[in-house]
Amino acid sequence: MTPGPPLVLTVAGSDSGGGAGIQADLKTMLALGVHGMSVLTAVTAQNSRGVQGVWELPVDAVRAQYRAVVDDIGVQAVKTGMLASAALVETVAELLADTGAPVVVDPVGVSKHGDSLLAEAALDSVRTKLLPRATVATPNLDEVAQLTGVHVVDEGDMRAAAGAVLSYGPRWALIKGGHLPSGGDAVDLLTDGSEEHWLRAPRHDNRHTHGTGCTLASAVASGLAKGLPVPEAVRAAKEYVTGAIAAGFALGEGIGPVDHGWRFRD
Repeated sequence: MTPGPPLVLTVAGSDSGGGAGIQADLKTMLALGVHGMSVLTAVTAQNSRGVQGVWELPVDAVRAQYRAVVDDIGVQAVKTGMLASAALVETVAELLADTGAPVVVDPVGVSKHGDSLLAEAALDSVRTKLLPRATVATPNLDEVAQLTGVHVVDEGDMRAAAGAVLSYGPRWALIKGGHLPSGGDAVDLLTDGSEEHWLRAPRHDNRHTHGTGCTLASAVASGLAKGLPVPEAVRAAKEYVTGAIAAGFALGEGIGPVDHGWRFRD
């Protein structure tokens, strides 16, 4: 029997508009040649204009989905996204503790439209329970400020931001600089506290960037599932996401998504 593709599990919320969340994760995984599986944590009513409603799933439903996948199929990497509440954060952290696969934590706090996707009461659980489980944590600058109080205003602040995130226990921190004032390259910093990798890519003048963070974290998890070292997995993910942003397209009346299938287009 031919061996199947690497196995990646996403633990995240649903985006009914298809640009972010579980939908973006599974599209990314397919595009990058891994088998994507999912644990749904919340349902959102969401479109190009924002989030109209959020409904969390019960803790028992999240735990049952996770155990169903991991105990039967297994995983070679896990990606976490929207976890919504302290109870869900703590449940997922507990499940990750004995999984034995690399974990990419995207500490989702707000949507692209500024809608809150994480209860204020859950922040401490993210810091103390979830981030210590992460192989790679991938906060954007708003999430860095939310979690650590460090406000990044230019590239020179990114090292301090990474140090603050690493203090909570992830092996690597990927500080995403996409929210820095426009001009010059889009720069990210990947570090484990001893080695540093500065990743630069052209900044594309395209407002249709919904799902960027979910897509990047899923791309990193896909690389790790293939056995790539963290720096290689992150570089490959950055290249994929840069192309997806360049090909982002209008959808509805607001912010459209990145194009997860850009490599397949003519």
